[in-house]
Amino acid sequence: MNTLKKFLGLIWMVLGPLTMTFLFMQAIDKVGLTHTDLERTNTILQWAIILFIFLPISLGLMIFGFYAWKGEYDHLPESSDEL
Repeated sequence: MNTLKKFLGLIWMVLGPLTMTFLFMQAIDKVGLTHTDLERTNTILQWAIILFIFLPISLGLMIFGFYAWKGEYDHLPESSDEL
């Protein structure tokens, strides 16, 4: 089980930057498809909100993956006495 946690930690550390890269590429693509200035402003605002929400999620995913890879979750407490 600990090997699986470490493997998934590596996947999460890679998945964080990949998702942000994908979202940035989508944002650039969608803003480039707009025709008028009003559409462009609305699209930029929408994608700024999306990126603002998903950037901390992506960073948290990378931090969680780093801790899993380092083995911080190898022994989890089973009762409140172990805390």
